Amino acid sequence: MTSAFNINLPREITSSVQRALDEDIGAGDVTTNSIFPAESLMSGQIIAKQNGVIAGLDVAQLAFQLLDYSTTFTALVPEGATVANRQVLARIAGHARALLTGERTALNFLGRMSGIATLTRQFVDAVAGTSAVILDTRKTAPGLRAVDKMAVKRGGGQNHRIGLYDMILIKDNHIDQAGSLAEAVRRSRAAGSGLAIEIEARTLDDVRAALSLGVERILLDNMPPDVMREAVRLNDGRAKLEASGNVSLANIRAVAESGVDYISIGALTHSAPNFDVSLDWSKA
Repeated sequence: MTSAFNINLPREITSSVQRALDEDIGAGDVTTNSIFPAESLMSGQIIAKQNGVIAGLDVAQLAFQLLDYSTTFTALVPEGATVANRQVLARIAGHARALLTGERTALNFLGRMSGIATLTRQFVDAVAGTSAVILDTRKTAPGLRAVDKMAVKRGGGQNHRIGLYDMILIKDNHIDQAGSLAEAVRRSRAAGSGLAIEIEARTLDDVRAALSLGVERILLDNMPPDVMREAVRLNDGRAKLEASGNVSLANIRAVAESGVDYISIGALTHSAPNFDVSLDWSKA
């Protein structure tokens, strides 16, 4: 699918991959460098060892090509594809030192991202036929937010705010310090950022208060589905409603059927099982 050096990944992801390589390699791969002459060549294939959704082949490619630009990497499935156990995902060839040195870093990214994409797809499938959109949260691995959130999108979900800078989300601690919800909203608007404002609501009274202030979005925090349905009725399409808190595959259908617009799930990035992949090598 591609063998050219990948330059389309966000700078944050390239930096994460380089840091991971630096962390692993240090002063050098003493095992590989002592066994393989610089001119030694190898080839291999990346294989799925379970069923699931693939994300991060391009990130794995980058890990190898940051070590050796001449490495060839051919992805055999597109990002977000559903694959089967023992399916070949990519073929790779190049200098043995670069391939063996980059192997663990490449597979770490591919396994993490595919695990997140696989779990995300399960939640997306569970709400199929409803209007609910699956969102991630900021509960990502430190330093890997761009990687984790890309994996969510490749699994069929969407990203909530990327960080603290791209949406105003007023929670109870902000309200307590400001003195009231109305004052917290007033100060947020007065700051002049122009960003959308979301308010965390724990009760229907909180929902009513948020609606009276004309905010764009309301987060329904840990509400049972019957209370969410009443919030949807009260809202009557005025603000976007987001359900959050203790959402699982066992209860998400009921949450989605309450009529909320979004469902945010921290587990997508903080609890996704690693996807099992391996690299089978042969001499080039």
